[in-house]
Amino acid sequence: MAFFTRLRDHLPLYTRIIMYLSLMALIVMMFPREGKFKYEFRKGKPWMHEDMVAPYDFGIYKDDDQIQREKQSIILSSSPYYQRDTLAESKKRESFLIELDKLFPENKSLTGSEQIFNKIAREEALAIYDTLFVRGIIESPAGQEKNGRTLNLIVGNTVVVYPFSHFFTLQSAYQYLKKQASKTSLDGSVQFMKFMEGTLERNVRFNENLTKIDIEEKVNAIPKTNGMIQQGERIISRGELITDEKYRIIESLKKDYEEKLGLSARFAGVLIGQIILAGISTLVLVFFLYFFRREVFRDHKRSSLILILILLAVGLTSLLLRTRPDLLYIVPICLVPIIMRVFFDSRLALYVHIITIILIGFMAPNGFEFIFQQFIAGIITIFSVVNFQRRSQFVFSAFMIFIVYNLIYIGNLLVQDGDLNHFEILRVGLYGGNAFLMLLAYPLIYIFEKTSGYITEVTLLEISDTNMPLLRELAKKAPGTFQHSLQVANLAEEVIREIGGNPLLVRAGALYHDIGKIEMPQYFIENQVTGFNPHSELTSEESAAIIVSHVVKGVEKARKQGIPEPIIDFIRTHHGTRRAEYFYKKSVDEAGGGHVDADVFTYRGPIPFSRETAVLMMCDSIEAASRSLNKPDVESISNLVDRIFESQVRDGQFNNSPITLRDIAKANRILKNQLLHIYHLRIEYPR
Repeated sequence: MAFFTRLRDHLPLYTRIIMYLSLMALIVMMFPREGKFKYEFRKGKPWMHEDMVAPYDFGIYKDDDQIQREKQSIILSSSPYYQRDTLAESKKRESFLIELDKLFPENKSLTGSEQIFNKIAREEALAIYDTLFVRGIIESPAGQEKNGRTLNLIVGNTVVVYPFSHFFTLQSAYQYLKKQASKTSLDGSVQFMKFMEGTLERNVRFNENLTKIDIEEKVNAIPKTNGMIQQGERIISRGELITDEKYRIIESLKKDYEEKLGLSARFAGVLIGQIILAGISTLVLVFFLYFFRREVFRDHKRSSLILILILLAVGLTSLLLRTRPDLLYIVPICLVPIIMRVFFDSRLALYVHIITIILIGFMAPNGFEFIFQQFIAGIITIFSVVNFQRRSQFVFSAFMIFIVYNLIYIGNLLVQDGDLNHFEILRVGLYGGNAFLMLLAYPLIYIFEKTSGYITEVTLLEISDTNMPLLRELAKKAPGTFQHSLQVANLAEEVIREIGGNPLLVRAGALYHDIGKIEMPQYFIENQVTGFNPHSELTSEESAAIIVSHVVKGVEKARKQGIPEPIIDFIRTHHGTRRAEYFYKKSVDEAGGGHVDADVFTYRGPIPFSRETAVLMMCDSIEAASRSLNKPDVESISNLVDRIFESQVRDGQFNNSPITLRDIAKANRILKNQLLHIYHLRIEYPR
């Protein structure tokens, strides 16, 4: 029993431990199953390490261009496969004989000379037909009929090599037909020529499947290496320039070394190293969140969002490196900082981006170049959305990322080669695809908003529009409350800008904090314009119940309309756990010293728990109270503001919010100044 009690008490801690251990384990699983070459090097730069000697015999791998040229050579020089359908040919010949008999019949009613002519014509036509179809009329895909090329003809279970010129094409078959017919008794017979033209058909057909298999086998048999380095042979000395040839040799050793290390018994050590690196990376992330963003660290939903973004970036990169490493630069890694900046702040966005690219750098080839490129692109991404208020900024961010990627790519080429001879247009296409995929930030942010309960500045702008249905309903049914909400929003925004916080969040919260008054607007003084007060017909307890209920009704109405939970927090907390003081005092007076149940007159809370909710409580109380001043002047406004602040502090309404006495003093000064402007008052200076 004690175990389960301890488990329940420490469940949040255990949950966090499991989350971060899972992140570490999944990242280790995504790491390549091979070791890591211990030297960093760049083509065109001096070798900065100790002299390198070959630790064992290894082959020098061909570069991609050479392998591609060899593949192309095999494709161009390979003989395609063809075959003929002998069964179909025999059936066609039978049909030909039947039609030939109809054209040149053996009819006893014909004269002797006509019978002889028909017999000779049949024999000559059959001879021409057999010559054409025995040699064969070939089906030639584009580019297969070049002079000097050969083909492989499948005959039964054997393959016979023929030159393409051995066979007829449709055009050459027709020319042969005309030529041979001119040498026979059929010369000039239009009827015969039409008949023969109708029989011309390709009977030697291209076998695409066998041709592809043959080419694939030859391509797969291409040696991956060209030359050999012997064990003990010096590869490069310290300070020696890394030329193209030296670069290819070192790259060959790196590839061979990493593969052998991953397959050897030493892989256990490699795995332990990967666990240590992933563990340290995860640990520094935990430390940062714990010391600098503790509210995020303690919030499982926010922490999960960060971990999911890291895993998505690392996982997608790992998948491409295993399947299509040539497409590495299409991975939109900058989605991490852009989404982080939208949901959190620039500092946290940059830190998480650095952790992400470091983890990917363990896997990516040319790790330093990769990390440098992604680091600069991530910073530019964060700068481009530092004041994120429009979704069109995603397009601008994508364009900036495309430009930065290309500039860094060109810079690296110039540093390595001194020219742009090795510039690859494919790389530019990958950067373009990367920039296009950055637009996925829009739907991803929407999904994360709905699943995490977090809210972005764009959403805050949207729901702060006074044309939103709920605000329009408030303006129509409770115009006094609507004007009060606008005034509170302006005051709260000014205060939060000065003491620090989210101005958009506090403005949206202020606009919606009193929507519960829509249900019975006439019971709230700001909406009473006829001079009749319906509370005069109710007891103090009944009046207090109506006044207090607007908080609960507001929460219910907001949830039905799909208002985000962070905005609903303002509705719940804007009165905290204070009392409806007017009706409470009235009830005490009516009781004449008797017992009064204070709970009836008390709001259910909770009390404010953030700077924004605390500021809203201040501004709401002060704005509402200022309307009751008969003759507002500098002194009365100053006394009112001081009195309300003292009352709220005394009641402990700010105990759960991270607001300081200095913040309260600043808010006091700002609100006094703003109220003076609202009532068009000036401070009297001594003469």
